[in-house]
Amino acid sequence: MKAALRATLKAQRRSQDASLKEEWDRRIGAHLLRWCHAQRPAALGVYWPLSGEPDLHPAYCELADAGVRLALPVVIARDTALAFTAWTPGEAMVKDTMGVAVPAELRLVERPPLLLVPCLGFNALHFRLGYGGGYYDRTLAATPHPLALGIAYANQQVSFDADVHDIPLGGMITEYGGPD
Repeated sequence: MKAALRATLKAQRRSQDASLKEEWDRRIGAHLLRWCHAQRPAALGVYWPLSGEPDLHPAYCELADAGVRLALPVVIARDTALAFTAWTPGEAMVKDTMGVAVPAELRLVERPPLLLVPCLGFNALHFRLGYGGGYYDRTLAATPHPLALGIAYANQQVSFDADVHDIPLGGMITEYGGPD
């Protein structure tokens, strides 16, 4: 069931009009910035966009300029929680063994208390549907639990049942708004 749902959501995202996606990314970034300016996080776990995920690089640059310490997730080993590396927008990047961009110089840091989590899909209860590797599931299960905000396009909200190991996200940010 989830495999078919993942395939449908991936196809939907691939078929998205590029100019509309760019506008949605800008709006998601604006909602993220509004939330961050109100909450004033000192550190933020962000993500490098894959497979049509919302690209929030302009917002990341603004947050870094405002002094927010940014960190990108890093897969250290299969079947483990994600590690995090300090990241500054514009620094040299390389592809890791999974094809994900990471800083050329890894500088591992503690997991930030606030994470932006890309979602392939999400449901009304803020459970996330990812790619099935379980990396974010294990990361969100670690104690103390980080505050995780899902990032997705609103049309990725679908109906599915959460698995027993799933942890709901603390809120969602889409092109239509973000958490209070």
